[in-house]
Parts: sequence; C-alpha cells; structure tokens
Amino acid sequence: MEYGGGGDDARDGTRWIVLVVRVPAEPSRHRVAVWRELRKTGALSLGQGVWAVPDVPLFADGIGRVLELTERAGGEAVSLAATGRGSQDGRRLRAMFTAARSADWAEFMADCGKFETELAKEIRVAKFTLAELEEEEQSLERLRRWHRDLTARDVFGAPEAAEAGERLKVCVAACEDYAERVFTALHQVPEQRMPEEGRREPGEESGR
Repeated sequence: MEYGGGGDDARDGTRWIVLVVRVPAEPSRHRVAVWRELRKTGALSLGQGVWAVPDVPLFADGIGRVLELTERAGGEAVSLAATGRGSQDGRRLRAMFTAARSADWAEFMADCGKFETELAKEIRVAKFTLAELEEEEQSLERLRRWHRDLTARDVFGAPEAAEAGERLKVCVAACEDYAERVFTALHQVPEQRMPEEGRREPGEESGR
C-alpha cells in the first residue's frame, strides 16, 4: 500500500516485522520468557508489548519462538509486515535499531575488559594451572559466540562493531599468552638442591 503519493522514493526501503504481544500477567515466568526471547532475538521495543525487527531471514527463528512461547502462555500475538510511511520513519527505525545494537556492543566490550583484567590478575599472582586455563578458555569462547551473535543481528552496522572486533582480538591474544605461561610453568623442571656442605646424607659413613 502506498501512502501520501510519494511511492518508493518516500520510504526508507527497509521492511520490518512488527510484533504486538500480549501475555497474561500471571504466572510471571511466561512474560519473562517471552521478554527474554525478544531480547535474545534483538527485537527493538517500540512501546508496551510492541516490538520490531528488520524483515530478514536471520530473525525468523527468533520470531517463531516468541510466537510459540506467547501461545503456550495463553497470550496473543499479532505479526505485521510494515515499512515507514515516509523516509524519515524508516530512518528513525534504523537509527533506533542501530542504537540498541550500539548498547549491545558497549556491553560486550565491557565484558572484554573484565576478561583482560581477570587474566592480568592470574598472571600477577602466578596462578598457572590447567583448571584455570580451561576456565579462561571457556570465557573466551563465550565472548566469541556473543560476538558472532551480535555481528549477525547488527544489520545496519553500528559504529562500535569495528572496535569490538579489535577488542576480541586483544582478548584472544591475551588468552594465548596466558596459555603459554601455563604450559611453561607446568613443564618447568624443579631445581635440584645440592647437599649442604658437611651434611651427611642417609647411608654415608660416619668416618668413625
């Protein structure tokens, strides 16, 4: 449908899926589950119970899970395909969606900082164990998965994405350095103590 006679030139060109979701207030776990799935999907909140995502295949599974959870909770959901009435509407939606991704990237980089701080602490106290290395590698893998998910959702390219990629590389390098320190410590041969002068070892003749 065309609005205002402007045709395609009046619109941003991006199509959106708009969800209107209503879930019973009780039990609250159903509302929380739907909200978490919407957040996990990367949906943009437009108001009470109204969410939007770009109409691209990436978001299809997440939207499907939201609809399933809503139905299971005895709620109602309406899914609409939409575009902005004018180009300014489309640009505004893109800006809001990208701002949400910028917030995601900021949270990601904050966690990268925590990871780097943790590694620095373990090096400072010389805690070079395989158990600690495994824990740090699991934390790094979580950052990698998070980065992949955010990259996929960042449809319009938030300005923080490039910096976040560099921060992840720093985390990878820091973890590799820590791993080297762990393996060096584990393979270090203990120094042999020389017998003290005049000290008799077991079995030595007393000389008497």
